[in-house]
Amino acid sequence: MANKGPAYGMSRDVQSKIEKKYDDELEDRLVEWIVAQCGAAVGRPERGRLGFQVWLKNGIVLSRLVNSLYPDGSKPVKIPDTPPTMVFKQMEQIAQFLKAAEDYGVIKTDMFQTVDLFEAKDMAAVQRTLMALGSLAVTKNDGNYHGDPNWFMKKAQEHKREFTESQLKEGKNIIGLQMGTNKGASQAGMSYGRPRQIIS
Repeated sequence: MANKGPAYGMSRDVQSKIEKKYDDELEDRLVEWIVAQCGAAVGRPERGRLGFQVWLKNGIVLSRLVNSLYPDGSKPVKIPDTPPTMVFKQMEQIAQFLKAAEDYGVIKTDMFQTVDLFEAKDMAAVQRTLMALGSLAVTKNDGNYHGDPNWFMKKAQEHKREFTESQLKEGKNIIGLQMGTNKGASQAGMSYGRPRQIIS
């Protein structure tokens, strides 16, 4: 990986805006959830954006997190016995987490890119992905979520309605207001100001 010098001009402005989106309170909540979900063996990061990035960088904590959301015997990510030290192996581990998170139901627009985490380009995007994953886990309510359910918002769920044949026939007799109606609409009593005065 190439070393990058400091950013200047517009690049620096863009990077500072991205960094301002990072939420320290959200970091605390996510750390609490990951520790509750995976157990104390994952440890805790140093506080702050950089500590959070270093904690997640090799992909092992993320892989344990997504594996903990599945029942025993169907873990989607293979975790090596020793944490990877080579850069491409760490990035591969992160990519496996992203694939498993997508299979779990996280939509593509909520996913971070591997470099967002690995090079700390956009840690707010990493937080967004973890929030989406937590929201899905709470919504599924399949017994694999651990921690306080109030940490995440439940996603909206389908509420399918069934109508009888008679209810459907009744609905055909109702004229929706989108189609227009002639009841109640009249120009009676309307005036448009004073009539034009013609002087000869």
